[in-house]
Amino acid sequence: MKTTLFLTTLAAAASAEPALTIYNRNLAVVRETLPLELAAGEKSVSFDRATAQVHPDSVVLRDPTGEHDFSILEQSYRNDPVSRWLLLSQFEGKTIQFSHTYPDGRVELVDGKIIRSGYVPGGQPTGPIIEVEGKMMFSLPGEPLFPSLGDGSILRPTLSWQIASPQAASFDAQLSYLTRGFSWEADYNLVAPENGETVSLTGWVTVNNQSGTGFDDAKVKLVAGDVNVIEPQIMPAARMKRTMNAFAAEQKVQEKAFDDFHLYSLPRPLTIRDKETKQVEFLRSPEVTASKKYVYDGAEAFRFHGGLQTEPSQGQTFPKDVAVYWEFKNSEENGLGVPLPAGRVRFYREDSEDGNLEFVGENDIDHTPRNERLSIYTGNAFDLVGERKITNFESREREKWMRESVEVTVKNRSKEAKSILVREHLWRWSNWEIRDANADFEKKDAQTIEFTVNLQPDEEKKLTYTAHYTW
Repeated sequence: MKTTLFLTTLAAAASAEPALTIYNRNLAVVRETLPLELAAGEKSVSFDRATAQVHPDSVVLRDPTGEHDFSILEQSYRNDPVSRWLLLSQFEGKTIQFSHTYPDGRVELVDGKIIRSGYVPGGQPTGPIIEVEGKMMFSLPGEPLFPSLGDGSILRPTLSWQIASPQAASFDAQLSYLTRGFSWEADYNLVAPENGETVSLTGWVTVNNQSGTGFDDAKVKLVAGDVNVIEPQIMPAARMKRTMNAFAAEQKVQEKAFDDFHLYSLPRPLTIRDKETKQVEFLRSPEVTASKKYVYDGAEAFRFHGGLQTEPSQGQTFPKDVAVYWEFKNSEENGLGVPLPAGRVRFYREDSEDGNLEFVGENDIDHTPRNERLSIYTGNAFDLVGERKITNFESREREKWMRESVEVTVKNRSKEAKSILVREHLWRWSNWEIRDANADFEKKDAQTIEFTVNLQPDEEKKLTYTAHYTW
């Protein structure tokens, strides 16, 4: 005679450290170790440390060694932890006691029958209806005193399985699942002396847990890159050696290429509670050569969009701001050479008089591979001015040409020599040539030329050129 055993257990707390792999897009993979004690037959197993934002169809429970044979007959996920309103709903039609406290501190117990609990699954509770001494009340007559937790109540989000095993087995299973509620971002602090271009760069990762569950001593990995996720319909070397010294050899963040992304492993287990944000330093390079560049791009708003532009634009007002960019190369020779995840870079200058750091701008960077150059806009220069105007425009559409003359004036009102890069966009048509330019320029691409203007203190210079377009 064949006998089938039906047993129910709550899986013990994970005996090994949990592990988290966190992505940039409000997503994480959670891995837990569950000690399983299976008997021959069927057994119900529950795990009450799941997050409140589990993707139930992503759950995998397996034997990582592959030595034990078992099958999962059923899996369920519940995220309705016990609450006052849930318990009221489970006692609908029954009479319980309510504790009413008067202003003078006197406490009275009142019997009340729960006609309507007001519990709305997945929504905000509505007004309850309680019968007290034959009369209906549309509010609670006091604090409800429940005789038990009610049938089937849970205290935390819970995963449950009905597991079938051909024979008794004892092993550590691995539980993995995808969950929302986790995010991470990178932040960088760049500190420059008041004079000079050798800066220090520090990188931090900020991990945020809004998953509904805390994790103790978790091994954390961070994935940098744009991983595609289908949204549910219901949800809206020499120099390198110096760089790595600050990682504290045995405590450094480990980085490696993983598939088409980059994976960063934090050096220490991380305890992160629900609703908690934590920061971990992942990069410190004390000597990075950076340079500051000044750019006047008065016609930035005018770009070639594929159509012939023959409308005159004399009288057009152009901005006067000269932009400030900080540039450096992410290379080993420059004290870096590690893939930099997307994040915000904040720039500080040291005031030589008192040694204090002063904030001088910030901007975001995208994921930046090694050996790529970064150019980061941080604001506009106070003492540098640019002026641009159209001095002449001619158009002969029948003869298929037009001509535009431009004058750009750049001024240095500071007490130091400055070099300004003047960027001009040939936006009217794709075929053009520059005539009568009073300074050398460099063609950067099919629609852009650049002039480099060196200015002494309180000096200004004019650039003039004519763009001749044909079609």
